[in-house]
Amino acid sequence: MRVSVVICTCGRASILPDTLDTLTVQTQPAHEVIIVATQPSDIPDLTRYTAKMPLRVEFSEKGLPKQRNHALSILSDQCDIVFFIDDDYMPSADALEQLSRAFAALPYAAGMNGTLLADGIHSRGIDASDARNMLRNRPAVGPVPIAIKRNLVGLYGCNMAYRTAVIGDTRFDEALPLYGWQEDVDFASRVAGEMAQVNTVTGVHCGTKLGRESSGEMLGYSQVANPIYLSGKGHIPPMFLMKLAMKNIFANHLKQFRPEDWIDRAGRARGNRAALKDWIRGKVSPDRLTHVQPSPSGPKP
Repeated sequence: MRVSVVICTCGRASILPDTLDTLTVQTQPAHEVIIVATQPSDIPDLTRYTAKMPLRVEFSEKGLPKQRNHALSILSDQCDIVFFIDDDYMPSADALEQLSRAFAALPYAAGMNGTLLADGIHSRGIDASDARNMLRNRPAVGPVPIAIKRNLVGLYGCNMAYRTAVIGDTRFDEALPLYGWQEDVDFASRVAGEMAQVNTVTGVHCGTKLGRESSGEMLGYSQVANPIYLSGKGHIPPMFLMKLAMKNIFANHLKQFRPEDWIDRAGRARGNRAALKDWIRGKVSPDRLTHVQPSPSGPKP
């Protein structure tokens, strides 16, 4: 199966080469690699990559849903699978080959996640050199792809793949601005077919904090506003969204007194409260987060 890789990026040109390096050594080369940026400064020097893989650079308006939709609009109709990865996700050298095998072996799967060896989003982040060591020393995977989880509500956007045939006219919801929190779950819920996680496609999500410009308040607002908005669309189980929102509200308000040094818990808590106030007034909406102002002390990632 032919796999096209899509990477959306903004303001993180210094980390993109680490991800591109992993794509140049794939046991099954990518059919094409599409980078969607917002401006030329988002892109590092790509000279050493253009001869090693079919690389295409595109520009679109800022916003993860908009950038991913732009990629879908120009995707080659010759590819069988589209693999969305974050600009700080580093796949194992056989990831694309294993992805092809997994889709061939699991015909019921319309989309799938791989298995993360580590996820730096839950910590200060993982250095690229440490990620490379994890990939070199990963446990051996069996010859047969196994769906270790089935009937997932959504997919994790740092490494999610779909059969292009099932996407059709489905697009990411551009009403979810900027990083589009939960846009990955929403998209998966609207694609016809089953979502699964497989054991043979592996990688490391570095969770790099560099260039994450959104304030804690803005993310905190999205943590409440986006689930409320998505519940109204009727594709995602309401209980899933309610649990997600409540989990974040409680975590932010409890941990703000002893926060992790890489998370603006106090800002997120303020954003949560702002969204709840808007909800009571009947004004809550994902796009209102652009009016949320960062605290005077400045945001953390």
